[in-house]
Amino acid sequence: MVKKKNIELTEKLFKKVYDILILDKENNQYVDFSIFESEYSMLTNNNSVDTSTKVVNSVETWKKTIYPKSDGQKKYLKAIEDYDLIFGLGPAGTGKSYLAVAKAVEFLKKGNIDKIILSRPAVEAGENLGFLPGDMKDKVDPYLRPIYDALYEMIPFQVVEKKIQEGTIEIAPVAFMRGRTFKNSFIIIDEAQNTSSIQMKMILTRLGHGSKMVLNGDLSQIDIKYINDSGLSAAQKKLSHIKKIKFINFNKKDIVRHNLVSEIIKAYGH
Repeated sequence: MVKKKNIELTEKLFKKVYDILILDKENNQYVDFSIFESEYSMLTNNNSVDTSTKVVNSVETWKKTIYPKSDGQKKYLKAIEDYDLIFGLGPAGTGKSYLAVAKAVEFLKKGNIDKIILSRPAVEAGENLGFLPGDMKDKVDPYLRPIYDALYEMIPFQVVEKKIQEGTIEIAPVAFMRGRTFKNSFIIIDEAQNTSSIQMKMILTRLGHGSKMVLNGDLSQIDIKYINDSGLSAAQKKLSHIKKIKFINFNKKDIVRHNLVSEIIKAYGH
């Protein structure tokens, strides 16, 4: 016999997916089968904080509506709403950078901010930056490609290019932030584990009035020469007691890439 709890679970799953499909139909958007997998995962997670049928924490961008696919992602999105300084820590594939860009785009679309700053340290992951052709921008752009890709998924190409030219969206390595203060801005620091302690302090003190800052990183993937000098690791130790700063820890349950990614990360002991 089919257990009553399985029937209730199926009913909740279909109601949640139905709500999402209705919203996306109104916005002429496409939802693939993965939405069933992500919603099922959240409903069957014993730590789930939301078992209602209401669609929560959706993010509205120019091109699409984005939904959290794990409890960790829900907590992360809520933290971005509630705090001005947020750290997202965890393995690759958990959606940290993608969701941060999505929230930045939403804030810009709603007029809550004037500018988006997207940055990451220009640190080689086993390759030599100096051998890449072109000027500094040409050398750094490949390292920022995931950020560009996320932007183009959420904003029409011509609009992205225009906003970059206007300076409304600024994409630059961490070193370019020195000596500046960002007001009414949404600042995202990607690959923050590859900042030094000195760089991290410099970054954190760039936060101006009316701004939010999100710093993402994976402490198991430190590429800088002196691993013990990771600015992200130091920030976690020095700032975690401050109530106005929020740390969100992702784990393998939050991975939303191919199922094999979870298995790979598990095999490597993270």
